[in-house]
Amino acid sequence: MHERSSSRGRRMSAGTGTVALSLGLCLCAGQLIATPAASAAAAPVVTTVTAAKPVKPRISSSWSARKVNWGTKVRVTTKLINPKTGKKVVGGWVRLQTHQNGKWKTWLKSRNTSGAVTFATAPHETRWFRTAFGGAGGVTAATTRPTKIHIRSSGARILAEAKKHRGAAYAYGAEGPRRFDCSGYTKYVYKKATGKKLPHSANSQQYYGKKVSKSSKQVGDLIVFRNGSHGYHAGIYAGGGYMYDSPRPGMSVGKHKIWSNNYVVRRIAA
Repeated sequence: MHERSSSRGRRMSAGTGTVALSLGLCLCAGQLIATPAASAAAAPVVTTVTAAKPVKPRISSSWSARKVNWGTKVRVTTKLINPKTGKKVVGGWVRLQTHQNGKWKTWLKSRNTSGAVTFATAPHETRWFRTAFGGAGGVTAATTRPTKIHIRSSGARILAEAKKHRGAAYAYGAEGPRRFDCSGYTKYVYKKATGKKLPHSANSQQYYGKKVSKSSKQVGDLIVFRNGSHGYHAGIYAGGGYMYDSPRPGMSVGKHKIWSNNYVVRRIAA
């Protein structure tokens, strides 16, 4: 009786082991523990790709001149180089900007098709400029250092200012900007065009600036008509025997014929 029970127990133990092995299990200390299947897939290998860091370009600008006469064009050329490769940066936009009312504003713009962009501009007053690259193709935006372009006073600039006030009515003692008498008009124009302040008197204005002979007068020069040595009327030479002035009551600022040969010429522009 005892032997049969033992035999049955051995058969049950053997059977249990067979079942456990066939199920891929391990019987240890009364617990079933799963064993890795032979056909289990290996863990995937993950490769981390690091994004390329944006490149800041080397940007430079060269100016044809930094002091020019009014109306003269200035050329600025901006070049862009990739410091990692030493090659030109191509693509995107380059802007010529000017500082105005506390902000940088775009003056001109051009596509960057070759890594070098040239602008030509004729500013009518002294201004700060810079060029700005907007970025392209993994290259970041960049700007040049500000450059001040000085505009010298000239006859052309004075004449351009004089023309702006054509049609303004004559008013005794008025010095603009809507009404003028003769010396009030010349005082206003020269202040705007050259920054120089003249007195509000034709007789006093004849002693300002540089004395110039009648034969050497140029556009923009001050003309003061005299009675003897006393100056009584002032105008701005327009060339060809004409001047801009504010003549008398009932008339307005305009281009008028020089009617007398008794006058002196003074050059106010530097």
